[in-house]
Amino acid sequence: MKVHDAKLVISAVGPEQYPAPLQEIALAGRSNVGKSSFINKLINRKNLARTSSKPGKTQTLNFYIINESFYFVDVPGYGYAKVSKAEREKWGAFIEEYMTTREGLKGVVQVVDIRHKPTEDDQMMYEWLAYLEMPIIVVATKVDKIPKGKVQKHVKQVRETLGADQDTPILPFSAETGQGKDQAWAAILAHLRT
Repeated sequence: MKVHDAKLVISAVGPEQYPAPLQEIALAGRSNVGKSSFINKLINRKNLARTSSKPGKTQTLNFYIINESFYFVDVPGYGYAKVSKAEREKWGAFIEEYMTTREGLKGVVQVVDIRHKPTEDDQMMYEWLAYLEMPIIVVATKVDKIPKGKVQKHVKQVRETLGADQDTPILPFSAETGQGKDQAWAAILAHLRT
């Protein structure tokens, strides 16, 4: 996939701010799991999506328009303890509203860290998306941080812990090396074509 144009259109906190619907792929993951780095690597930009060493930075739905034809929508990271319970509930409500009502939403990329067993929050997010019958692509980041010979073992652990069926792609990915980039684009484009 050649990306010749990518920009942030709006950071929205509710439906009244959403841009007119196009096809969209949402990106969900724990705070600090590497969603912004994933987006930046996919679109060959250093910092269109802001990366932060402070978890919980994304507190809005960030709509990035790609090649003027579809959106990547970065949703707030889940599972970050330093955000108040009330704030987390507020995020939860508007993420749920977006996921269940947004026209044009074609699927969700759930980003997990391949080095660790998916957390309870990761499992809950996967189960919720599956319950919504949302097409899911699991991207397992930081694959460059584990030995090549152990990648399949870690992929298996991610699949089993999430309870993902065999139809759900689990794609090892590295924002450092670009490993898995073509596979991620292929999976995303397959959803955008439906």
